[in-house]
Amino acid sequence: MMEALILDVDGTLAETERDGHRVAFNRAFAEFGLDWYWDVSTYGKLLMVAGGKERIHHYIRVWRPAMPMYRDLDEFVVNLHRCKTGHYGEMIESGKLPARAGVLRLIDEARARGIKLGIASTTSPQNIEALLRSWYGQRWASMFVAVGAGDVVPRKKPDPGIYQYVLEQMGVAPERCVAIEDSAAGLAAANGAGVEVVVARSEYFRHQSFEGALAVLDELGEPDHPAQGVVRGEVWTGVVTIDALDGWLRQRLETQAPAQASGPGAQTTAG
Repeated sequence: MMEALILDVDGTLAETERDGHRVAFNRAFAEFGLDWYWDVSTYGKLLMVAGGKERIHHYIRVWRPAMPMYRDLDEFVVNLHRCKTGHYGEMIESGKLPARAGVLRLIDEARARGIKLGIASTTSPQNIEALLRSWYGQRWASMFVAVGAGDVVPRKKPDPGIYQYVLEQMGVAPERCVAIEDSAAGLAAANGAGVEVVVARSEYFRHQSFEGALAVLDELGEPDHPAQGVVRGEVWTGVVTIDALDGWLRQRLETQAPAQASGPGAQTTAG
């Protein structure tokens, strides 16, 4: 049944937002001579805006921080974000951002089982490359059939465009995929493209509502440290495996089939 696993990056593969991107933004601000500082609480609010460049624009428009005059604001934001991306890459290469529990195990299992791997993220391609290269070296690029990142589509999550792009690149039907996400925006984006989602709640988004997810868990789990959460309305403890994902997907599709069959236009046969 399951043919592909699609992964979000920030907050899903690693807790990158609080201890990675936020710190890199602040380093870029200092390098540009800006008297800006995004503390943990402020950055949590800014995360409601998807995309780093969009986040800077929103901060300028809503917070109205002190800043020098620039002839081209868009160019300024692009250059500032490029600087931030460089700082983030340096942090990744230093090994300061480890993978979340169960992530590398599940990726390795998917590859061993012949499950296609894809990335659907709003972060930049450079950020994704830096993170995955820190874990897998240069072979990371051959491990993923499709990488949807940054500005490859015009609108960020919760718009489903990034998932539609990845599905097309992978050549897989949405009902044959499971996505791993950490936010309500990611869940909405995947569901909007017809992809079922397992949520591994991250630090910033753990209190969001995840109605409609296959499962809502604290992490993916390891044999010596199982994940905890809710699957199909029932309390669940265990390790997320390909077999578990496939089983949850099958159960969801089986429960949807009777409703679809009894809907408008359904055919009946006399006995």
